Amino acid sequence: MASATSGSSPGAGELTDGLRGFREVQRLAYACAEAVAAQLRPGVTEREAARMQREWLRERGVRDRFHLPFAWFGDRTAFVNFRLPLQFFPTQRELEPGMAFILDMAPVHRGFTADIGYSGCLGLNPVHDRLLTDLGAHRQLILREVREGRSLREIYEDVDRLMMRQGYANRHRAYPFGVLAHKVDRVHRRRWSPTLFGFGIQSLKGLASDALHGHREGWSPLWSPYAFSDHLPQPGLWAVEPHLGFRGTGAKFEEILVVTDSKDPQEKAFWLDDDLPHVRHRQEEKAA
Repeated sequence: MASATSGSSPGAGELTDGLRGFREVQRLAYACAEAVAAQLRPGVTEREAARMQREWLRERGVRDRFHLPFAWFGDRTAFVNFRLPLQFFPTQRELEPGMAFILDMAPVHRGFTADIGYSGCLGLNPVHDRLLTDLGAHRQLILREVREGRSLREIYEDVDRLMMRQGYANRHRAYPFGVLAHKVDRVHRRRWSPTLFGFGIQSLKGLASDALHGHREGWSPLWSPYAFSDHLPQPGLWAVEPHLGFRGTGAKFEEILVVTDSKDPQEKAFWLDDDLPHVRHRQEEKAA
């Protein structure tokens, strides 16, 4: 694995070829999110926004995915009244002025996987802006506690406590198994890339293999609040997605955290990339 600089992620020259591949596809996914967000207008539906993501990625050579793109508008960004998995899929909900939105996609390109979440709003929305700002503390907490050697379950609980202090609800708990993160890995390239319930078959096979392997060795590829996540983070790449909710408005980020077996805290864990929209947003706020 690459080593980290004094910042939270390594410089471009220090990345291994493998990590460069993951960073490239993660940047591609965020570029897609920014391009689609710039095209959103009142009246656009979640299904149309999801299709825009698929088409943008396909035009740039993406043929596989961990999951198909999602789009959530309004109170669906906070998963209000979500009870069934099908409720996560895009609907005919139309975007309105001042409404928050989340774009979520997980492309696989050249065998490398990314899973990202992009939060935005159509016009002014002070609640959304505050949520986006307060997510920064979660990014710092997660990195710090992984470096300190805390277990996945302990870090999850600390994220919960931080959300409570901030006055927010934990909305990633609505995901299957309540996950804060999951492992991502290389995917075998295939000429044909089928999906099952919106998820790429090859990626699901990889996650299932990790789950089976981890079960034998006492670890899980899912970062959850449950006992099966009561262990140190397994070395590898984790797609981390803290998701805040407040009175029908939700916001999150999702990006790759690299975990190694190094004894050096700076090398033990680092964010794969600091040049991402939500990171730049907070840097611009501090500069202002």
